[in-house]
Amino acid sequence: MSDARGLRDPKVLIPFLLITLIWSSTWIVIKDQIGGPFPVPASWSVTYRFAIAAVAMLVYAAAVGASLRIGRAGHLLAVPLGLLQFSLNFNFVYAAEHHVTSGLVATVFALLMVPNSVLAWLFLKQRLTIGFVGGSALAATGVALLFVQELRASPLPPREIGLGIGFSLLGVLSASAANVIQATRRVTAWPMASLVAWAMVYACVANALIAWLLSGAPVADSRPGYWLGLLYLGLVASALAFPLYFAVVRAVGPGRAAYSSLLIPILAMAISTVAEGYRWSALAVAGGILALAGMAIALRARQAPTRT
Repeated sequence: MSDARGLRDPKVLIPFLLITLIWSSTWIVIKDQIGGPFPVPASWSVTYRFAIAAVAMLVYAAAVGASLRIGRAGHLLAVPLGLLQFSLNFNFVYAAEHHVTSGLVATVFALLMVPNSVLAWLFLKQRLTIGFVGGSALAATGVALLFVQELRASPLPPREIGLGIGFSLLGVLSASAANVIQATRRVTAWPMASLVAWAMVYACVANALIAWLLSGAPVADSRPGYWLGLLYLGLVASALAFPLYFAVVRAVGPGRAAYSSLLIPILAMAISTVAEGYRWSALAVAGGILALAGMAIALRARQAPTRT
């Protein structure tokens, strides 16, 4: 179902809205994971999250009858998918939230479609339109205004803000590379539940190695809120949300499914306003409007991806 009316189908609309709400809230939960009274190194929190998610996905794959025997070719695809989507991406996101507000990190991720389309043009032969380039430039201008506002409002040195922005952009690039892998024909050769389950297993191993190298032996926070947050991120935001998202992609296509990236930063910034005291200055409002307007123009101008 590639027609835009597909988004009005309750079987598509409900999952679409659900993943938007879930992923809008994850930013503030991540902030609590790394900012508690007994902070856990970000890389260990990422490891715990995807250990939970991997177990849940393996159980889910078995429950729906998806074979976990994906062969050598499937594992060769699951490894880079896991490393990019569930390891590097999330390690960069957690690191970024040490330095900037959760809402700003979410806004940076609204630019995901820019590297997505550039990489698709390079590797999937997808044409870039004038509308997309113009919309992307407008969105980048808006995000630049948000950066300026963050620099002005934050008590942290500019270097700290720069690190937060840099980590956010690295997370965007990692996620974008994973999305390009997911856009190839080879992905459909295996059940999505099986491929995602193995990708999360490999990511969990990689995350543990990264955590041990960067932070030493495992560290955990004894607060109930920390573990409840982990369960939410692992079960709801990962094991539940990713299969729902892939189902929406298959129903209406990756372009229309990506419209959630326009709604997520709005909701995330609203949550940040309540939970973190984020203040909307005129510059921030202007930046947010430009960023979202530019992304809307860019998404409307995108061509359907060419699969290889």
